[in-house]
Amino acid sequence: MILQKNISVHFHFQKCCKDGGWKKILRKIQFRLLTSTIIISFFLNSNAQYPQAINNTLTETEEKNGWELLFDGKTFDGWRGFGLDKAPGGWIIEYATIKILPKADWPRQADGQPILGADLITVETFDNFELVWEWKIGTGGNSGIKYNVSEELSLLYPPKGCALGFEYQMMDDNGLSGSAEGNSTGALYDLIHPAKEKVIKPIGEFNTSRIIFRGNHGEHWLNGKKVLEFDMNSTSFDSLVKNSKFSAIPGFADKRKGHIVLQDHAEVAWFRNIKIRRLKV
Repeated sequence: MILQKNISVHFHFQKCCKDGGWKKILRKIQFRLLTSTIIISFFLNSNAQYPQAINNTLTETEEKNGWELLFDGKTFDGWRGFGLDKAPGGWIIEYATIKILPKADWPRQADGQPILGADLITVETFDNFELVWEWKIGTGGNSGIKYNVSEELSLLYPPKGCALGFEYQMMDDNGLSGSAEGNSTGALYDLIHPAKEKVIKPIGEFNTSRIIFRGNHGEHWLNGKKVLEFDMNSTSFDSLVKNSKFSAIPGFADKRKGHIVLQDHAEVAWFRNIKIRRLKV
């Protein structure tokens, strides 16, 4: 059967050649090659015209608008631990992200925070700013970014190595209920609940968060939507602080030029595209 088919094809091709059919076949091949070349060229030019965003870099527009990178994707330049001149143990750079490794056996406080912390803080301090970053956590994870942080004040109170300041909460919200929902993703930890209508990515995907802190006004954003705002000079904010775990810490809520801090909560978390711009009051 195979031999008969091969003979049939052979004679068909010979007939096409005698009848000039090979020219038609050649023209079809040339047409298809030309079409493929045009399509490939179109996509190459499209990619050149609209390049994909590269992590841990700034666009020309961002640079013109005063944005600065806090993480270059390669090193811990500009970061250190409390009382240290380098990054504390447990922090690594992996696939252009800052990653905190999990510490399953570490002793913890009643609120789940490690008794001995190793938060990562910026060398530089900031007072009025807009901060943007991308982050993800593991299943059941808990982390945060802190701001308005005084290193001196933090070293006076336990746990050692953990920052005292305002915290943008980053949580696995799945399964949270009751009072725990108040400290879900986007919250100002132990002070202000985030909006219930918020967009949060599934575990394992990167979220984009934003903090705006200008004068006495603060805002938390999550994936393009504002989830809370506050005014530090309001009586309502004073009341929130007095009823929080920070009430016994003098000066906790004072506005200051403070460090930006990536929290070590002894659970895995990833950070990238951390950028800041200074704001005028």
